[in-house]
Amino acid sequence: MSQRTKNQHPRTSLLRARAAVVAVGLGASAVLGAGVAAAAETGASTGSVSTGSAAASVKAQAAAQAKAASAKKAAAKKAEAKKAAAKKAVAKKAAAKKAPSWVDPVKKYKLSASFAQAGNMWSSNHSGQDFAVASGTKVVAAHGGTVVKAGGNGAGDGPAYGNAVVIKHGNGTYSQYAHLSRVDVNVGQVVKTGQRIALSGNTGNSSGPHLHFEIRTSAGYGNAVDPVAFLRSKGVTL
Repeated sequence: MSQRTKNQHPRTSLLRARAAVVAVGLGASAVLGAGVAAAAETGASTGSVSTGSAAASVKAQAAAQAKAASAKKAAAKKAEAKKAAAKKAVAKKAAAKKAPSWVDPVKKYKLSASFAQAGNMWSSNHSGQDFAVASGTKVVAAHGGTVVKAGGNGAGDGPAYGNAVVIKHGNGTYSQYAHLSRVDVNVGQVVKTGQRIALSGNTGNSSGPHLHFEIRTSAGYGNAVDPVAFLRSKGVTL
């Protein structure tokens, strides 16, 4: 072997060694790059799944809160309605308690001929109480009930009463209104306490405008009781 050949051999070996190192380095880089890429892809995928789960969780929480708020609002509305109904019931009960059971048949009157009073105006003693008022004064039902008589000729009790009305109340009690100038109710009509039923007048056997008022134990003439004592027993001030 020549001297030249000997000198070239170590150099060739060195070059081959360097080439091998470079190849190994490139392979490692390729492997490392692939690993980084795979890791990055895996991370991106994991991040996407995490973001989706968080969004779904927020959406579910918002829906739950909205449902709870709606239920709370409905419950509050129901409670308010119940409170209003209770308040209305109390007010209605108080009003019913305050409302008078019986009232005067007319207002701004003067008591004139009284019950059982004797006189030449009647065939026997006076059967009711007279309330002296001007003709056309509003006459109201002294108590709620059903009209059983209404019209001329004393509504069937005779011409001495003129135009008259008889109302049936509970517990076998009747009220009669006579000498009316006008009758505003019909037989069978249900009336309330204080409701207008007629206008006062001077019809029938009357010496002047007034309302003749009776309390009876039946619808017909001849069963009258003292109307003033009766009304006072019901809390009416005369």
